[in-house]
Amino acid sequence: MTSRRSDLGEQPPVPPEVSGRTDVVILTGMSGAGRTTAGDVLEDRGWYVVDNLPPAMIVQLMDLTADDPQRQRVAVVVDVRSRDFTSELAGSLEILGERGWRPRVVFVDSSDESLVRRFEAVRRPHPLQGEGLLLDGIRRERRMLGDLRSDADLVLDTSNYNVHELAAKIDALLNVDADVRLRLAVMAFGFKYGIPLDADVVLDLRFLPNPYWIPELRPYTGQDQAVRDFVLGHELARDYIEHAEQLLRTAVQGYLSEGRRYVTVAVGCTGGKHRSVATADELTRRLADLVEQGVQLSTFHRDLGRE
Repeated sequence: MTSRRSDLGEQPPVPPEVSGRTDVVILTGMSGAGRTTAGDVLEDRGWYVVDNLPPAMIVQLMDLTADDPQRQRVAVVVDVRSRDFTSELAGSLEILGERGWRPRVVFVDSSDESLVRRFEAVRRPHPLQGEGLLLDGIRRERRMLGDLRSDADLVLDTSNYNVHELAAKIDALLNVDADVRLRLAVMAFGFKYGIPLDADVVLDLRFLPNPYWIPELRPYTGQDQAVRDFVLGHELARDYIEHAEQLLRTAVQGYLSEGRRYVTVAVGCTGGKHRSVATADELTRRLADLVEQGVQLSTFHRDLGRE
């Protein structure tokens, strides 16, 4: 992003007592992916949420809320399709950072298939569809927002979440804690349901023996001891998990030094029920000592219960 602070004008300095205290989240992303729903979740949890605010007005909003102790967590939902959005947002974020606020950009995304279903369900055209097909508008917007998505602090994939599951994920990833330097999410998933859009690292476990083909294990999940013993007892699994642990430990040091705040490690098997669940839980257990370095660990089983 390129900064264009002249669009914002000269702003008064923020009082020193505000520095580092107010938490600011910018919710942006694909049309139909759930920006407003994510904002509603934050509002239900006590955040002060403003929907559809022009990026150039974010600094002014924070000036208005600076002295209000009831508004120390602010979320702004912004429409990213305006012509000057990128430069205006970059300028606002730069000023906020200089004044001691902690702005975080959350890009809400969803698969093309999910977006098509949602637009068809409400019988509305995509804002960028024009005279073309619904999918044309989605792909046009995805190309337009590619750089913004890459620069976001967090990509939130809503493809396979209902409102309650989305709320749980937001709670885990956006919970304000000054001592947390990095939030590392380990997510089990099934390849047949698609690779998570918010994955930073993908581990493929489909080469391991599948408990699904063992009749007495099929009804159970990777959270059950019998399945865990079957998966983790295999020599290939033990070797793979050991190497994956070392890889992640090395990567975490890089993430910390580079200031990354959110990382999602996606652990996949065919259905997201057996191998991926057991392995995701095991990796989380092995990496538990990272909390001493300011890493918050969380585990998600995205597709558990879908079969």
